[in-house]
Amino acid sequence: MDALFPGFAARRVRAAGTEIHCVVGGAGPPLLLLHGYPQTHAMWHRVAPTLAREFTVVCADLRGYGDSGKPESDATHAAYSKRAMAQDMVEVMRELGFARFRLAGHDRGGRVAHRLCLDHPDAVERVAVLDISPTRTMFAETDQAFATAYYHWFFLIQPFDMPEKLIGADPTFYLHWMMGRLGLGLEHFDARALAEYERCFAQPATIHATCEDYRAAASIDLEHDDADVAAGRRVQCPMLALWGAKGVVNRLFDPLRDWGAVAADVRGKALPSGHYLAEEVPEETMRELRAFFG
Repeated sequence: MDALFPGFAARRVRAAGTEIHCVVGGAGPPLLLLHGYPQTHAMWHRVAPTLAREFTVVCADLRGYGDSGKPESDATHAAYSKRAMAQDMVEVMRELGFARFRLAGHDRGGRVAHRLCLDHPDAVERVAVLDISPTRTMFAETDQAFATAYYHWFFLIQPFDMPEKLIGADPTFYLHWMMGRLGLGLEHFDARALAEYERCFAQPATIHATCEDYRAAASIDLEHDDADVAAGRRVQCPMLALWGAKGVVNRLFDPLRDWGAVAADVRGKALPSGHYLAEEVPEETMRELRAFFG
């Protein structure tokens, strides 16, 4: 991993009921980067070293992913709610000395970022979300096209331990199939990063925890989202939405409209990629992030 993040230091930080693994590098205003499924913090390796010239960059593994802790869950799935994951990250950043920071999240990390902005508005200066529309919106607008393209949303939420057993039979096959299907093909991933995803995803505890992440998204996370809507709570800090022009979100949703319904100040655009912007079009992704966060 040192080769992917030159000059970064690995840290393990105690947070809300678990431990979070992260790498920290650079100097300047703090910028927290959160990854998506089924990856780890390694997904930022093509943009983080350059961003570290201007920012103190923290790339963290979400709870349940990578080398972070995998706490026990229960029937409520609260241990893997985006509220719990967001709390982790606020505590990690405070431990690193940052009470307020810039924030970017891809995929699941974007959903954690959304929740973090709502639960801890004083902690976030600006937020970027990559290749997602809000969870509540995507579930509400599910049709055959979306259910086919994002079938994994509905597979992973099935009761324990059906998806765990099926994925566990050949986790590398599943990982490659998922990532190749949602992106522009596996050839766009650095072999070292792909090996890191394979190493982490092969762990039965990771497979289970990531299923719990999706089970939470279809249950307790929606309850939290519904409560926000009922109370009129919206993301108040400036938001940048980026998405892949060749991906499912671009084809089936309208990210600027969708985020505009839950956030007060939204701008953004499509980039010439599939789902994995930071790895498929790193220069374009970095340019947009630097302009927004700078």
